[in-house]
Amino acid sequence: MCQTLTPLIPEHAASQPSATRALCVVSVFNRYAIRGGEEEVFEAEVEMLGRHGCRVIPVSIKTVPPEGALTKAALGLRTTWSGEWHERIGKLLAKEHPDVVHVHNSFPLISPSIYYACQKAGVPVVQTLHNYRLLCPGALFYRDGKVCEECLEGGLRQGVRHGCYRDSRAQTAAVALMLGTHRALGTWNQKVDAYIALTEFARRKFIHGGLPAERVVVKSNFLQEDPGPRQSSGNGAIFVGRLSEQKGLLTLLEAWRQMPREFPLRIIGEGPLLDVLKVRKQEWRLEGVSIEGRLSRVETIAAIRNAKFLIFPSVWYECFPLTLIEAFACGVPVIASELGAMAEIVSAGRTGIFFQAGDASDLREKSLWAFSHPEEMESLGRECRREFLDNYTADRNFDQLMKIYDAVIHRKEGSPA
Repeated sequence: MCQTLTPLIPEHAASQPSATRALCVVSVFNRYAIRGGEEEVFEAEVEMLGRHGCRVIPVSIKTVPPEGALTKAALGLRTTWSGEWHERIGKLLAKEHPDVVHVHNSFPLISPSIYYACQKAGVPVVQTLHNYRLLCPGALFYRDGKVCEECLEGGLRQGVRHGCYRDSRAQTAAVALMLGTHRALGTWNQKVDAYIALTEFARRKFIHGGLPAERVVVKSNFLQEDPGPRQSSGNGAIFVGRLSEQKGLLTLLEAWRQMPREFPLRIIGEGPLLDVLKVRKQEWRLEGVSIEGRLSRVETIAAIRNAKFLIFPSVWYECFPLTLIEAFACGVPVIASELGAMAEIVSAGRTGIFFQAGDASDLREKSLWAFSHPEEMESLGRECRREFLDNYTADRNFDQLMKIYDAVIHRKEGSPA
C-alpha cells in the first residue's frame, strides 16, 4: 500500500499539495571505509520505505582514507564545509521536491553544508544519531580501555589532546573544528528539525550535550526480515560483531579460559583484534572456542539460531547493535554487560542476564548458570521472541518513522501535526 501524507494530516489541517502523491524521502549516508551496522540500517530503512510505497532517493558516497599531509588537511576543511555537496544537494532538491531529507551520516565528505541547502529549499531535515560523533570526535565515548566522557564534560579540546580520532591529534583537530564550528553557527540546534536517538539512554546524553530536548525523539533499529524463532534450545554460546577492543572480546576469552572445556563458544566477525584473538586462543589452548571470521548474513543468522545464548560483552556504551535484535528475533537470550544502552535494551530476568562490564569472572559465572539452567533459558528465549514482535519489526518501525516525518513536515509548513 502506498504511504501518502493524507492519513497523516488531521482533519483540521489545511489541504496540502503533497497529500495527493507518495511521500518522497531523500536518504543520505556517507559510507565508511569498512562496512558496519550503520550502513545496514541505512539500507534496510531505504528498502522499508520503498516497500511501503514511498519514493526514496538514496544518496551516498564511500569514504576512502586519505594519504599524505596535504590530502588530510584538505579533507579536514571539507569535513567542516563541502561546497560541492551543498551545491549537489541543492540541485537535487530543486529537481525532486522531496518532502523530507533524512541524514544518516554526513561525516566526513558530505559535511553539514547540506543542512543549509535543505533550509534554503524549505525541506525539513531528520538526522539519525547512529553514534556519539556530535559530542565526541572519536564517536564512541571510549578511550584507553574504558568509557570516557571528557569531551562531553570538558569540551572538544580533550579529544584533540588524546588524539581520539584515528589516534591522530591532527585528524582529531579536524573533526573538532567541524563540530565546534557548527556549534558556534547553531547548525545542530537550528538546521536539523528532528534527531532520532536509538535509545532513551542516548537521548539523555545528546540533550546533556546541548541538543534541544524537544527535537530529539527515540526510534530503535529494526530487522527488515523476520528470521523466525529457533526450533531447538541451541548448542553453545556465540558472539557476533566487529572484533575490536571496545567490544569486550578480551574479557570474553578470559572468561572462557576459566570455563570447563566442554562448553563451546563461536566468535563470528572481523576487525583489528582478529589476529590477537587467534594468538590468545592458541596460547591458552581454548579448543572449545571457534574464531570464524566474517560470515554471510544467512550464515550468521543460522549460527545465532543454533546457539544456546548470545554474549554481548561490550565495554563502551554502544548505540543499538543489530546483533541484539537478531538474537531476540531468533528467540535466543542474551548475556550482556550492564552498561549504557544495553541496560535499556536487555531486560534482566526476562530477555537476558547482565554481568559487570570488563569482569571476566562475573561473565564466567553467568555463562555457567546459563548452561546449567536450560528451562529458565528457554523461558528467556520465548520472551526475547515476544520482545522482537512487539518492538523491532519493520512494520512497527515504519509507523514510528512516519510519525516523525509527519511532525517535521507540518512544523515546516506551519500547520499542526
